[in-house]
Amino acid sequence: MSSLTPEAYAVIEGRHSDPFRYLGPHLENGASVVRVFLPDAEEVAVIDDEGHERDLHRIHDSGLFEGRLGDDPRHYRLRARYGDRQVEIEDPYRFPPILSDFDLYLLGEGTHVHLYEKLGAHPMMLDGVEGVAFAVFAPAAKRVSVVGDFNFWDGRRHAMRVRGNGFWEIFVPEAKPGTKYKYEIVGSDGHLLPLKSDPLAFAAELRPQTASIVVDQNTIPRPQRSPPGVNALSAPISIYEVHLGSWRRDPRHGGRWVNYRDLAQHLPAYARDMGFTHVEFLPVSEHPFDGSWGYQPTGLFAPTSRFGTPADFAVLIEECHRNGLAVILDWVPGHFPDDPHGLARFDGTALYEHENPKQGRHLDWNTLIYNYGRTEVANFLLGSGLFWLDRYSIDGLRVDAVASMLYLDYSRPEGGWIANKYGGRENIDAINLLRRFNSELFSRFPNATTAAEESTAWPMVSRPVDWGGLGFGYKWNMGWMHDTLEYISKDPIYRKHHHGQILFGLHYAFFENFILPLSHDEVVHGKRSILGRMPGDEWQRFANLRAYYGFMFGHPGKKLLFMGNEFGQENEWRHDHSLDWHLLEQPRHAGVQALVRDLNRLYRTVPALHELDCEDAGFEWLVMHDADRCVFAWLRKGRQTQERCLVVVNFTPEIYRDYRFKVPFSGIWREILNTDSALYGGSNIGNAGAVRTLDEGAIPEVSLVVPPLAAIFLVPER
Repeated sequence: MSSLTPEAYAVIEGRHSDPFRYLGPHLENGASVVRVFLPDAEEVAVIDDEGHERDLHRIHDSGLFEGRLGDDPRHYRLRARYGDRQVEIEDPYRFPPILSDFDLYLLGEGTHVHLYEKLGAHPMMLDGVEGVAFAVFAPAAKRVSVVGDFNFWDGRRHAMRVRGNGFWEIFVPEAKPGTKYKYEIVGSDGHLLPLKSDPLAFAAELRPQTASIVVDQNTIPRPQRSPPGVNALSAPISIYEVHLGSWRRDPRHGGRWVNYRDLAQHLPAYARDMGFTHVEFLPVSEHPFDGSWGYQPTGLFAPTSRFGTPADFAVLIEECHRNGLAVILDWVPGHFPDDPHGLARFDGTALYEHENPKQGRHLDWNTLIYNYGRTEVANFLLGSGLFWLDRYSIDGLRVDAVASMLYLDYSRPEGGWIANKYGGRENIDAINLLRRFNSELFSRFPNATTAAEESTAWPMVSRPVDWGGLGFGYKWNMGWMHDTLEYISKDPIYRKHHHGQILFGLHYAFFENFILPLSHDEVVHGKRSILGRMPGDEWQRFANLRAYYGFMFGHPGKKLLFMGNEFGQENEWRHDHSLDWHLLEQPRHAGVQALVRDLNRLYRTVPALHELDCEDAGFEWLVMHDADRCVFAWLRKGRQTQERCLVVVNFTPEIYRDYRFKVPFSGIWREILNTDSALYGGSNIGNAGAVRTLDEGAIPEVSLVVPPLAAIFLVPER
């Protein structure tokens, strides 16, 4: 037997960087020797497969034992006595490595797109023993231990082995699904860091607790996938954007949020009834602060525990798909919070972020910016995006704050940023990541899509990577949203002076594949609700809102409405309150809801309104210069010649009779929707269901009654 060595003291004191080199079975001087460290144990014995027992010698009072093994040193159990209690356990230091050499190769070069199948916590059977394999990246650490319910949160008991370029791993037989755990890390300077949550955890404790939770992903049925084509450029895409914590609260429990399964019973059926084709969830990634709405996540692989378990989340996705709704998740690769349990200085160094705050900290949000140029960090983010589509059958990702990723000087003062290697302001590493992300996603999930929240004029955001674009499927049209909301917020008497705010969006409407967003960002922080921006008396406010929604659904581009917009929410959105569903008891709000339902139906069933949403061949101005009367008219076109829809919008409270302009087909044009209908709370002025063209000249004309503050839709009768 050997005397105590510096390695032994390193194990006892929790300083050993590779305890597998000392603990567990070893061949020394031709004999099989085992060393076991079980703090507080009074006696330890090894038991072989045939039940033969050998006592180990206590070589240090801290709980370090040593002794000889039998003929097969690979298979044995330990019997330990703690006072009057005796237990049989497996020795974690007898098990082989978890990560293969090929895993380490892919992780090292940053191409392990399924890294979530290897890193993190994975229940498994190893050498006939059930347990959990833990693996984490911490290259600058001197020692990493997994701590949790299974080892009294004692970092001396399950110190991990390091492999490759800083990937630490261990198989823990005592751990199982539902186990809470964290990582105890000693930094390169020898200092013990705050306990860290697992960057690849699949679940976490409910805030304010922060432990990760072991999940067996194999026991969670993958939701069925949506049919092909739901995200196609030619498909009708009308998105209902939802914050799960405030869509509907439970009044029986003090207004507390409802869980994923309760939401699954009500939300998908409601969105389907309203005619939406997609639901988009604000980030469900785990996050510590409710008020961040999920946009400062700490768990990019974990559905937030606020609403239940990962299995519960899968039920919600399944029900959305059963109701014919594709699901988009907001995904946040742009920044992360500096909470001590999270990614910040994860191994004692700026591992996920930049060391220099001019590169590594967002001034607006006081958050940290990922180091996109680090191979392992880019691989981590890429794996996160693909994870949601792979494991939960998500249909698309909306990438938050893309502009903040693209520009090194984003919201920074002069001298407060670091230029790229060419002296420019473009973040080359972020650009490369986004292009790779989109390329990988579309190659692996060709029926999925991505959407960028990008607020600048960066070119070709939604154009293919091999064209020089960023490769997104869609881009949010922030310019359209700002211009039109500013226009519609003005009193109608002044709108003629701002006519260009309606026209301008059509100058660039087909530069990208656009989504028209009336999102959560437009109904918070003093901006008022969409209804709250409408000018005039009560009747005019609701008429303005209905006209605006008609304008939006007739305009080229896919549609997005934040929850509450569909029935004219009066108050600003509050993340900790339910929507004001009681407003639907009032006819005007119920009328707005009925209109949105009918607009969605119209948008889905009239090919001219969606087939060429992203092509200039699908749009033609008919009236664009009538600023004095604030009337606009255009033609939407489908692929077939007869697929045409005439959209006329009047943004004044005046009625215009015998309003004439030329149309492409003679005959009857049926009025298929009128936002001024009494069904929606309007004055019921219109065209009695149809008009016949005036064929006096070479090109037919229509003579319309244009209702006040309204949009009308007409199609040629075949």
